[in-house]
Amino acid sequence: MSSTLTIKGNIVDILNRAIYYGSVLVEQGKIKQLQRLQEDALPAEAFITPGFIDSHVHVESSMLVPAEFAKLAVVHGTTGTISDPHEIANVCGMAGVQFMIDDAGKVPFKFHFGAPSCVPATIFETAGAALDAADVEKLLAMPEINYLSEMMNFPGVLNGDEEVLQKIAVAK
Repeated sequence: MSSTLTIKGNIVDILNRAIYYGSVLVEQGKIKQLQRLQEDALPAEAFITPGFIDSHVHVESSMLVPAEFAKLAVVHGTTGTISDPHEIANVCGMAGVQFMIDDAGKVPFKFHFGAPSCVPATIFETAGAALDAADVEKLLAMPEINYLSEMMNFPGVLNGDEEVLQKIAVAK
């Protein structure tokens, strides 16, 4: 199998708000060149578009594991997600987050996981696990964890809750 591929079609250029007939050169799985082809070339039926990134998703809410979620998302143009795995962490703790990372690695889809900041989500629920600032720090040290996920405990932030502020501090 060749490591170089040229794809021709109608390129959707979102920066310049244009569509033009052209080619995309791909080498070793990376886009190396976009080229506008002659205007008199036959118009292509296929459109080449950038992939969408879902900027906030809880994959677990889909009731699918990451690999199966990716298979469905990609056919609709989504090629990556910013994923907050706090729901599985709420049930399974650190092991649940690790499961999500491991399963996501089975597919060529970009999952950007965050370290869950609110496990349990509130003091009014019974959870299967709890993550403290030390756990958040361990998660943030992992190469697959890119950021601190949403801090839903805004009262804790506003009231200066020590544990909440420690979680934010380890993410700096």
